[in-house]
Amino acid sequence: MTIDTCEPGISVLMPTYGQACFIPAALGSLLAQQRSDWELIVVDDGSPDDTEAVVAPFLADPRIRYERLARNVGLGAALNVGLARARAPRIAYLPSDDRYWPDHLGSLAARLDAEPAAALAYSGVRHHYNRRADGAVAGHSLQLVQVMHRRTDARWLERAELVTDDLGRMLWDRLLAGGPAVATGRVTCEWVDHPGQLHKLLREPLGGINAFRQRFAVKHPLRFHSSVGNEIDEVELYRRARERPSTPRTRDGLTILLVGELAYNADRVLALEERGHSLYGLWMEDPHWYNTVGPLPFGHVRDLPRDDWRTLIRALRPDVIYALLNWQAVPFAREVLAANTGVPFVWHFKEGPFICREKGTWQALMDLHTRADGLVYSSPEMREWFATVLPASAASIPSLVVDGDLPRREWFAGEPSPRLSQADGSIHTVVPGRPIGLHPHNVAELAAEDVHLHFYGDFTHGQWRGWIDSARAVAPRHLHLHAHVDQRRWVEEFSRYDAGWLHFFASGNDGDIGRADWDDLNVPARAATLAAAGLPMIQRTNDGARVATQSLARRLGVGVFARDMADLAAQLRDTARTQAIREQVWRARDEFTFDRHADDLLAFLGEIALKRPRASA
Repeated sequence: MTIDTCEPGISVLMPTYGQACFIPAALGSLLAQQRSDWELIVVDDGSPDDTEAVVAPFLADPRIRYERLARNVGLGAALNVGLARARAPRIAYLPSDDRYWPDHLGSLAARLDAEPAAALAYSGVRHHYNRRADGAVAGHSLQLVQVMHRRTDARWLERAELVTDDLGRMLWDRLLAGGPAVATGRVTCEWVDHPGQLHKLLREPLGGINAFRQRFAVKHPLRFHSSVGNEIDEVELYRRARERPSTPRTRDGLTILLVGELAYNADRVLALEERGHSLYGLWMEDPHWYNTVGPLPFGHVRDLPRDDWRTLIRALRPDVIYALLNWQAVPFAREVLAANTGVPFVWHFKEGPFICREKGTWQALMDLHTRADGLVYSSPEMREWFATVLPASAASIPSLVVDGDLPRREWFAGEPSPRLSQADGSIHTVVPGRPIGLHPHNVAELAAEDVHLHFYGDFTHGQWRGWIDSARAVAPRHLHLHAHVDQRRWVEEFSRYDAGWLHFFASGNDGDIGRADWDDLNVPARAATLAAAGLPMIQRTNDGARVATQSLARRLGVGVFARDMADLAAQLRDTARTQAIREQVWRARDEFTFDRHADDLLAFLGEIALKRPRASA
């Protein structure tokens, strides 16, 4: 093949980040193209690996250019750098982990040339090793490797605008506003399947915003919307927190090193900083979508890099390590504990001990509960249960009970909305999140009593599609689906309902805490969401059993306890009683905020810090 060194007919853009091992195969597939009038612009988006060295031998080909960005800026911005450098009238894409077949560029260019009105041409694609699609792979946009379009002034959405795996929203939709897409009708490329693909990092449940932020060390708040998840606008959610100045440290302020992850209501830790304490973060790797890790989008917490964190802890000399929260953080929290930094160590565990058994991290969990200087449990029942599995020596470790995932008090601001029942006379109940313990036949039983069920969370809907279809079949007018609602609208939105669902289950422990399971020990995060809106909390009557939510609701007077759906409907139709519970929830709802318990937690951390001198310099 003769190399065409004239003006290129096709500009191929290769965005890459940390994929040096794939690059030789991708470049080899480009060099094998039957059509040779191309140029390649490799945009290295601040890769942490040896991408530059891997590309270097290929630069002997005058058609290949390499540009390394000083820092990672994201896919959209990297592609825009490539577009700005492109010289050809046609643009194609070769992500560094994908591959062309020899006739790929030629067939796309021919199809585009044959349809002057077309905005873009696309090929079929091999994917997931041996599957084939004539166009977009089911559940995905047209992929970069499939597409060729004419040179355009349009630009890709960048990270500061939106983070998404939907390439249509990023560019294709705007191109298609100017003309149709045309297909070659042939499979001529491969979208290579591997664990590090960007769409897998972006999509819940294994990826998501926290996994994305950690991978690329994104320090600013994001507008984020994956193809399967809820829309998240951290820019507006955390604007007030970021714009306010840091709180001056008080004379007796603590230097607190947060270790692990912060889960759902991560901004709660700002209540500690606002009381004059200094916060630092050292985070677990590979978080799930709900494991919030740094860089934190709300600011006021300084991160320690994971590289050589032992040396950094010695240099920081914190007063206390506050390690938390869920089962995924257990291995790393134990690793920090085992490092014997000399810093007093407090372990706060939310969920769930039974998962640690299942995942093989039980010994690590036991180490945390027997070697920590202080322990924080999410409920009294959790503390009692651990007493049945820990050695007697653990009883001497100081402990505190504070739910590990409570929201900030500021999200409880606002006035309640008029209730739907006041307008139509029916009873309306709400479940924010998974309808755990409710089955389609229960929804039918509710419908028979004219009780509506409003189910929130578009991501959760995707996981419960079969349940939704079955419930709609038996109760078509009484099941209602709603999009996710973030903290800013909890009060406004959920106060429209008569009551809200906690997990609805029958306990089998008969009052023996040693027989408790996770349903018995857990206080689900939705309890605070319902409390914010002043809603009575529905759960099954479990008299004679040890159940954390039952104890909490009875102590505060915020629960509706039902044997079955008919019993529940009868109680909710007692409007005077329901109103009395609603008023009690409104009075007690501050108990469900982290701010209410922050002083107790800080006092506990301070006591632990004083029991053992901090690490020496």
